[in-house]
Amino acid sequence: MSLSPAPPGRPARPGPSLRRVLLIGVVVGLLVLAVEAACSSTAGRNAADCSPAATPTGGAAHCRSGGDSLPGGSTSPGASSSPTPGASASASGSSSGSPKPSGSASGTSGTGPQGTALPAGGCASPTACGFPDASSTGPRITLTPHHLPGATTDITTNGTVIRGWDITGSLDVYADDVTVVDSRITSSNWWGVNLRPGHHGLRVLHSTITGVPGKGPDNGGEDYAVSNMGTSSVEVGWSDISVFGNALSMGQGYLHDNYVHDIRPFVNAGGEWQHADAVISDGGGAGALVIRNNTLLNPVGITQGASASIGLYADSATVHNTVVEHNWLAGGAYALYGGGAGATGITVADNLFSTQYHPSCGAYGTATAWNGAGSGNQWSGNRLSDGTPVPPPSS
Repeated sequence: MSLSPAPPGRPARPGPSLRRVLLIGVVVGLLVLAVEAACSSTAGRNAADCSPAATPTGGAAHCRSGGDSLPGGSTSPGASSSPTPGASASASGSSSGSPKPSGSASGTSGTGPQGTALPAGGCASPTACGFPDASSTGPRITLTPHHLPGATTDITTNGTVIRGWDITGSLDVYADDVTVVDSRITSSNWWGVNLRPGHHGLRVLHSTITGVPGKGPDNGGEDYAVSNMGTSSVEVGWSDISVFGNALSMGQGYLHDNYVHDIRPFVNAGGEWQHADAVISDGGGAGALVIRNNTLLNPVGITQGASASIGLYADSATVHNTVVEHNWLAGGAYALYGGGAGATGITVADNLFSTQYHPSCGAYGTATAWNGAGSGNQWSGNRLSDGTPVPPPSS
């Protein structure tokens, strides 16, 4: 049907077909407004102040919000909320207490992750006993490729949230309260994510961080998936981490529900095999280091630099205030280095020392460098993956 022209000064009246089209458009528009109102209401409840903004590399979002609860009813030291999946910044909001420092771990002997009872005969694999694996870690949403300029990109805006990015490159954080969530980082730099001194509040959640073997700056190797050069806690949770020689490197932080695997040995720029650890601490830090409910696999051979699944070394300062609880540990020279003679306030509780690489978990045994007489040091409920109790090491 055609429309006849309207007399001058009066608009044409739509015919019946067009009226139906316009009516449908109005109905659709009202539905869209209703959905937006509902989403805005939810966002208002879940996020205190969220607005889109560009990061130094463009396209991220900034979000400030309240605290959230983490497994076991605790939050990371100084942490804000954990963003939920989605294309835009959001946060979920029930706050709870921070993890207790070492010496006050809440684990119960004979229980697995989050208090789940372990089979009497032990565990055949991390998955069999509910420890993290590839299916329970990493991004939960579809990712968008982002090729960052240069080997690394500086993050300089406080409160930056990077969500849903598939990043080729690495992040060097010169800002406070930065969150990387539901993202993937493929790095050929020294690190995947690095927090610089003087800054705090870095969180890496539900992400995958991996390196490119043979392409890193350390004679082809990559050293640290997440590095804390600062003096405050860093949280890494529910993340899938591989390749880097020292995967999680920090003296204080909250490391939980991660899957660290397939560490790749390499000869570093000094001509030596790079020491390989799933978690490494050189000591120091004013806060606690909490390592809870992780799968930490170090398959590196003893002649290729294998050190530990968890290495607590007094290289920079005394090791103290550390909780190692409910982890699946496998590989290394020893699976655990306990901090050495001066270590205090160390709790090692309810961990499974797996024999998947070596009969004694590590090439030389389960643990060493344990200061049994140190103030506040506790060892309890640890066992091999076949259920055999693991006593504290004599040294």
